[in-house]
Amino acid sequence: MGVTVLQQYPVPEHKTGTYVIELLTKRILALGATQQGQFLVDCESYLSLPQMGSTKTVHILHNSEQPASVFSILESGTKNIHVIADGLFDLLMMKLSQHYTSKKQTKIESKGPRFELGDFCVKFGSVTMNQNFKGILIEVEYRPCVMANAVWGLLREFLQGLLGPSITVQPPQHLLSRMNEIYAPIDTIYQYLEHFSAYRKVTGLRSA
Repeated sequence: MGVTVLQQYPVPEHKTGTYVIELLTKRILALGATQQGQFLVDCESYLSLPQMGSTKTVHILHNSEQPASVFSILESGTKNIHVIADGLFDLLMMKLSQHYTSKKQTKIESKGPRFELGDFCVKFGSVTMNQNFKGILIEVEYRPCVMANAVWGLLREFLQGLLGPSITVQPPQHLLSRMNEIYAPIDTIYQYLEHFSAYRKVTGLRSA
């Protein structure tokens, strides 16, 4: 895999998420992209029970690009610890129900069409939490490069051209300290978790 950037796309007033996805789809197909199926990234969070002392949160994420992997991120104070495991990790969390409880009502996912355009892979995700629409996330991956600093200018130019000049494109918070490091799938997961956490805090419903 290459370097991936996740960008939030605003849904205009009185427009639906479906309308925005269709608009973006027409735009990227006009550029010569081909649709290559669908994608899904989901996140379920677990809270430690009081008897474990200070509260810890474990986030379990799945990405259809890495179907054999389960990504786990433990929030413990100011430090995050991540583990990449196989599908049995989901069963392990069920076994740990005496120590961690699932926040079912905050399960969140981003899913939608997946496109390929030259060396780019582009995904338009409709974000829903508990079946309520929360927003649009756009994922762009540039495959030939594995270091964000070397390709950031190209990614920004691509996103700006696709989304329009009114959309501000900044390096993701997670990548700022890793611009000169080798990019890995967990870096994409951290970006999704940042956006999912922000969406969970937003109240009110939008039209899907």
